[in-house]
Amino acid sequence: MKLFTFLFVFIFNFQLISAQNISGTMLLEKAIQYHDPNSQWDTFKGEFDIIMEMPDNPKRISHITINLPSEYFKVKATRDSVVTEYTVDKGDCLISLNGKTDLTKAELFSNNLSCERATMYKNYYTYLYGLPMKLKDKGTKISETVERKTFKGKDYLVLKVTYEEAVGSDVWYFYFNPETFAMEVYQFFKTDEQGKLKLDSGEYIMLSKSETINQIKIPKVRAWYYNKDDAYLATDTLEK
Repeated sequence: MKLFTFLFVFIFNFQLISAQNISGTMLLEKAIQYHDPNSQWDTFKGEFDIIMEMPDNPKRISHITINLPSEYFKVKATRDSVVTEYTVDKGDCLISLNGKTDLTKAELFSNNLSCERATMYKNYYTYLYGLPMKLKDKGTKISETVERKTFKGKDYLVLKVTYEEAVGSDVWYFYFNPETFAMEVYQFFKTDEQGKLKLDSGEYIMLSKSETINQIKIPKVRAWYYNKDDAYLATDTLEK
């Protein structure tokens, strides 16, 4: 029994020390190995629903289709009786409102519909639901210094990520379980003209549960909060 206890303590302490000394690149690789063990993201083809719930707003259900090899993306969003569809197919954009595609400029404007918005949705969904694999995209700068932090009562290994100017100016922090390397929180801040963090800006997103789609473990529930006052924003729930 003493030998077993000694081995347990030795292995636990070794894992803890190793986690504390891990580099940013190593942490990202371990996180990707957890979420995408068979390297399926680059050939991802899948469909799923995202149910968004916000205080004092009707529920929105978005059906997402992503086909990375074919450069195809589609989101069909339903809120109350309004149905909007955005399709981006190899850069070509198609917009639909309640099944109608021959929309006038006035209809597009009054409903805030545009191909720029279609591209924004494509980038948004493929980025957030492609994490942490998307952190290997060109223009992403991974800090090699990994911090160990306690956030909302849990211990995490934290990876700091910045981006080249052409990609974005926000600073992101990704929180990984120190034992499994599962991504459990991410957080971003805006920056000022000198590149310093604006601590009263941005949001943090708490991740829970998981769905496996095409062998990839994707967080099922995302709860959004403001950094400045912990005010609750919304919850997204993935349904496949």
